[in-house]
Amino acid sequence: MNNTDVPIWLKYSLTLEEASKYFRIGEKKLRRLVEENPDADWFIMNGNRIQIKRKPFEKFFDTLNII
Repeated sequence: MNNTDVPIWLKYSLTLEEASKYFRIGEKKLRRLVEENPDADWFIMNGNRIQIKRKPFEKFFDTLNII
C-alpha cells in the first residue's frame, strides 16, 4: 500500500471486487442483489459499473438472515 491508497474500511464506495472481499460475498451474488433491489440506496451505477456504498450496504447486510 502506498501513501495514496485509502484503506477499504474507510472508503465511501467499493467496486464489486472490493465489496466481495470486504463482505466475503461472491461478485455474482452482489450483482444479483443489485438486480433484485433496483431501487436500493446502497449502490450507485458509474456508467455500467456497480459501486457499492459501504455504510448503507452494511446496514442492509445486517438485516439479512441468509445470503
